[in-house]
Amino acid sequence: MEVLTTMPEEVIMNRIYCIRGEKVMIDRDLADLYGVETKRLKEAVRRNLNRFPEDFMFEMTKDEFELWRNENKLQHQDKRGLRHPPFCFTEQGVTMLSCVLSSERAIAVNIKIIRIFSKMRSFLITNKEMVLKLEELERKTNKNSKQIRLIFQTLRQLIEEPKTERTPIGFKQNG
Repeated sequence: MEVLTTMPEEVIMNRIYCIRGEKVMIDRDLADLYGVETKRLKEAVRRNLNRFPEDFMFEMTKDEFELWRNENKLQHQDKRGLRHPPFCFTEQGVTMLSCVLSSERAIAVNIKIIRIFSKMRSFLITNKEMVLKLEELERKTNKNSKQIRLIFQTLRQLIEEPKTERTPIGFKQNG
């Protein structure tokens, strides 16, 4: 358990991806953190599929999988074990994994992961509140002042996420 307590949060945060608009962790990364083979983790999940509705876990489509591999520019050694589209677990799915994999290590890992998800959520909420307060302050100040406008433009650039064009993935319904 010592490894888990000394593991930096960044190690887990770097394994959280945005797929289908959800923050998820993939089976391979979770298996690594739990200290089990990916194959065994998937077997445990398949034996307990009724515990994993679609909003807890989903499997990437082949197209999503290829796009994800290209976006994340995985090194050759990172591609090992990634021949098949992985299972993607949302925060609730990761929590449910602690019921399926009831080892001490799985429970400790889940607690750490859930704390990180909570920190990320509170950071996003705080960030949104700050943007709203800045906009309110901008309305109250003299908008003709070039210096104040420059400050707000710079702050917006620092706060806003970079806008990159991405090809949407997933099922597309006609009409």
